[in-house]
Amino acid sequence: MRTRLRLSMLGLVGLAALAGAPAHAQTFSSGSTGADGAFSPTTTTTLALPPSGVFNYTTVTIPAGVTVRYTRNAANTPVTILAQGDVTIAGTIDVSGAPGGAGSAQTLLAPNGGRGGPGGFDGGSGANGIASGTGGAGLGPGGGAGGAAGAQAGGEGGGFGTAGGASCFGGVGGPVYGTATLLPLIGGSGGGGQGAALGSTGAGGGGGGGAMLIASSGTITLTGTILATGGTGITGGSGGAVRLAATTMAGSGGAIDAQGGAGGNFFAGCGGVGGAGRVRLEGVTNTAAVSFNGVSPSITTQPTVAALPNTPTLRIVSVAGVNAPAAPLGSFAAPDIALPAGTMSPVTVSLAGTNIPVGTTVTVTTKGQVGSASSAAATLAGSLASSTASASVAIPTNEPSVISASASFTLVAATGGGPVYVEGEEVERVRVSAHFGGPTQVAYVTKSGREIVVTPGR
Repeated sequence: MRTRLRLSMLGLVGLAALAGAPAHAQTFSSGSTGADGAFSPTTTTTLALPPSGVFNYTTVTIPAGVTVRYTRNAANTPVTILAQGDVTIAGTIDVSGAPGGAGSAQTLLAPNGGRGGPGGFDGGSGANGIASGTGGAGLGPGGGAGGAAGAQAGGEGGGFGTAGGASCFGGVGGPVYGTATLLPLIGGSGGGGQGAALGSTGAGGGGGGGAMLIASSGTITLTGTILATGGTGITGGSGGAVRLAATTMAGSGGAIDAQGGAGGNFFAGCGGVGGAGRVRLEGVTNTAAVSFNGVSPSITTQPTVAALPNTPTLRIVSVAGVNAPAAPLGSFAAPDIALPAGTMSPVTVSLAGTNIPVGTTVTVTTKGQVGSASSAAATLAGSLASSTASASVAIPTNEPSVISASASFTLVAATGGGPVYVEGEEVERVRVSAHFGGPTQVAYVTKSGREIVVTPGR
C-alpha cells in the first residue's frame, strides 16, 4: 500500500498571512508586561538596573531637560526598556562609559580605568611600575592593549563597530566585533591603560559605552538625545550600542551618539581614540529624522525577531529515501510525498543540522491524523557547521502522518563575549525543531523560562 505523509504547515501559513497583510495592519509587540507602570520622571534621575536589566513599562515619557542614567547591576546586563504603549524621549538617556583617571608622578595603588556603561566594559588601569610597567588592557572583546612599560606610552583605543585607534607608539587598536543587528546586544570595550616606570602611575583608559534596547508596541518619538559614548582617557573606550524597535519610529531633531572616546596626552602618552559603537533603528513605519554622531547606523523598515549569530537550523532531508519537496503544500488531499508501494514501518528519517553541537540528541516524532504518536532518537555527527543523523521510526500505514524533529542544547557564550541576550533576557538553552520539508523553528529559552520563538529567514 502507499503511505502518505502530510507536512505541518502552521509556520508557513502564519508567514504567508504576515507577508500578505497591508503595511498599516502590521504591528510589533515589545513583550512588555507593564508591571513597572508608566515611567515619567520630572527631574534628572539615576536608576538602579534590576538583576534582569529589564524594565516593563506601560508608557515612557522623558521630558526636555531631564536626563536618565543607570547604575550597572551585578551581571552587567544591557539596559532593556520595554513599553506596551508609546515612548517619548525629549530629554536625554545616558549609558555612556566613564573617563579614565589621570596619571600621577607618584605611585598610586587604586585602579583608574574608566567604568563601562551598563552592558559595556571597563578601561584598563595605568601601570604603577610595581607589579608591571605595562598598562592594563581594556576589557571586552575589543579591548585596547595597554601601553608599553617604562616609556609612559599610551595604550590603544577600544574597538566595537570600528577598530580602536592606535597610539603614536605604533600599536594596533582594539578589533571590530558584534553584528549590525545588535543581536546579541553587547556594549563597547575599554581602552588600554598607560605604561609607567616605577615611581609614577600611568593614566587609565576610558570605559566602553553601554548597551541599550528600547522597544515599544506603539510609537517611539525621539526629539531628545540618547548617549552611549565611550569614555575619554589616555585611550578612548569604544562607543556602545543602541537599538530601537517599535511599530512606528517618529520625531525630528533627535540624536543618537555612540562615538568613541578621545585619547589623551598625559605625560606625552599619546593614546589611541575609541572606535565607533553600533546603532540600529527598526520600525514597521519609520519617519524619524535622527542625527548619528560619528556612527553609521543600521536602519530597517520592519522590526526583526530575535536571532543570534550563527542561528542553528535543523531539517528533515528525506523519509525512506524520498527527498523533501522544495515547496510543500501540507494538504491531506494532496500529500507532499507518497512512499513507494511495499514500504514497511519503521522507516529511516534523515536529518541535517547547522550550528548545533555535535553529539546533540535529536528526537524524531511521527503522528498520524487520528492515531497515537511514536518517536525515536538520533545523535548528530559531523561538525558544528554541518552535521547529520538518521533515525528509524515507526509510521502508521493506514493514515497520513506528520513527521517532526527537535533538538535542545545548552547555549555557551563566546569566550570573552559575556552572557548572550535576546530581547533583554539572558539565554540559557536553545531548542531547534523542524517539520518534514518545512522551515526550522528556533526557540531561545531564557533563564526566566520565557521562550522566544523565531523562524530563520523571516
